Amino acid sequence: MSAFIISLVVIFVAELGDKSQLMAMTFATRFRTLPVLVGITAATAVVHLASVLLGAALGAAIPTGPIAILAGAAFFGFAAWTLRGDELDDDESAKARRATGSAILAVGGAFFLAELGDKTMLATVTLAADHGGVAGLTGVWLGSTVGMVAADALAIVVGRVLGRRLPERVIRYGAAAGFAVFGVLLLVDGIRGL
Repeated sequence: MSAFIISLVVIFVAELGDKSQLMAMTFATRFRTLPVLVGITAATAVVHLASVLLGAALGAAIPTGPIAILAGAAFFGFAAWTLRGDELDDDESAKARRATGSAILAVGGAFFLAELGDKTMLATVTLAADHGGVAGLTGVWLGSTVGMVAADALAIVVGRVLGRRLPERVIRYGAAAGFAVFGVLLLVDGIRGL
């Protein structure tokens, strides 16, 4: 349960201000909300399952203390990445606007490709490496998937209510601070584990 909650919170925070939220808002202006969320959920579940399996392999190969220290350092990197900001490039924005046919397939395909190598995928790998065992890995997978879908659903709702005017600077700083806090906690845990 702790792996689920930690993963949910970390990925929710990681997703704030991410380009995936911008994609979700863009798709929501073109399609109904439910198919957009189904596409996001399907793509996220697949990408995060692969991330958890990769993290589990790393976790089995490297002792726990060094993993926690590496994870803490990675979270400081995620904080810096978040501060840098994330925007849809013209090509990604055009794809979201031009999507036709099945909304679920269009959204799912776009999200699958966008999430490969994204900070939420890397954060999920890091969390899985730190939470071994079937229960821990399942918790990371479900928590990270729910956290990302919840953040994107929030973006859709807020985007519709506020006409796509989000306080990006506040969101970016808050998410970066969250990553930094988790980084400190992981570093302390890793140092204790040595």
